[in-house]
Amino acid sequence: MARKGSSTISQEELYPHADEAARAELDDARLLDLDVEEESPFLRAQKRVSVRRHSLPKKTVAYLGWGILAALVLFLGGVTVAAAYHYGEHSWRFRIESSDDIEITGLGNVTRSQIIEVMGGDIGRNVFYVPLTQRKKQLEQIPWVESASVMRFVPNRLKIEIHERTPVAFARIGSKIFLMDSGGVLMDLPAASKKKFSFPVILGMNLAEPQSTRSARMKIYNRLITELDSTGAHNSKGLSEVDVSDPDDVKIMADDSGGPVLVHLGASDFLERYKIYLTHVQEWRHQFARLDSVDLRYEHQIVVNPDLQGTAKQPPLSATSVRAAMAAGVKPAALVSHDPLKTIPGPAGSSAGKAALKPALTRKRAAKVRHGKGAAKKSPAAGQANAGLPAITTQPNVQKAASQQTASSARSTTLSKPSPGISKGQQ
Repeated sequence: MARKGSSTISQEELYPHADEAARAELDDARLLDLDVEEESPFLRAQKRVSVRRHSLPKKTVAYLGWGILAALVLFLGGVTVAAAYHYGEHSWRFRIESSDDIEITGLGNVTRSQIIEVMGGDIGRNVFYVPLTQRKKQLEQIPWVESASVMRFVPNRLKIEIHERTPVAFARIGSKIFLMDSGGVLMDLPAASKKKFSFPVILGMNLAEPQSTRSARMKIYNRLITELDSTGAHNSKGLSEVDVSDPDDVKIMADDSGGPVLVHLGASDFLERYKIYLTHVQEWRHQFARLDSVDLRYEHQIVVNPDLQGTAKQPPLSATSVRAAMAAGVKPAALVSHDPLKTIPGPAGSSAGKAALKPALTRKRAAKVRHGKGAAKKSPAAGQANAGLPAITTQPNVQKAASQQTASSARSTTLSKPSPGISKGQQ
């Protein structure tokens, strides 16, 4: 049983009364939530929350800033360059005052005066106004100049580098002698050259022919020299002239202590045929009263002292050209004008003089004897003359050449014991 006297704690006493204002706000909030739940979802979508955003991305803004800065730098740089160029155009500091401001390197046979003749118009001109490409082409028109380069250096200097052509032969054209490079370009002999050349003189060229023709003939000459010197013997040093007028018959003038000899080498096998000449030349000099020419074009026959048909007679050189040629190293034998119709007169009543007057018919009869035709008709003298000769078949082109020879071109000497390598048609 509970005590009557015990006191009971009411709820109000256990929990203090909240502030009336706070309770009122809580009630209003509950009412608000009820009202929101009862609102239509269409009305809820109309409520927007505004968000503050930038009009451009941050990266785009950064790129634009760098672009504007670069454009500004380029603009200022362009203005600076334009101002500097304008100053360079009109300032006296960039003017070429004299030829001392033109530096030239690589000169050998080209003189400084030849270069200044081309560049003289640029003296007194602004260095920036010199047409470098045009001056380069003008310098390369000088025969001795193979290539040139022209460079400008501030404030007022020009530098020119010259690369000269390399001569490989002399060329006798008309009454003058030139130097020539491997491509067929003609060059005047240097006026005061301290160097002497040891080249042969090329015949068979003229100034009227195009450069391509001379270039083709120079290829034949280059091949000849390469073959002759291929063994290291320097056989080309013994040549005074090379005639390339006929590509099928290259002729050389071999010059030694016994005198010059014209040698027909044909169009190939230059070294092998020249070795035959070197082997037998002293033997031929002992057997013949005079040795002027040898034809080595045929495989099984050697023709000594044939006609000089095809060797063009050159006009005489002037005294000035002779002096300049000898100063440059041209051999004296190449300065003589050869007569293609010259004959060798022998002593009166000698066999050499009679041989020079023999008609070409004698050679035809000898050719027939070698083929066996008319052997029964041979006289004892003919049989004695043919004794000791090898049984060599005469080539058809030899017969044709023999039929065309005249009395003035038959210049062989009859010997009692001919050389085994000499055709009996030359007796």
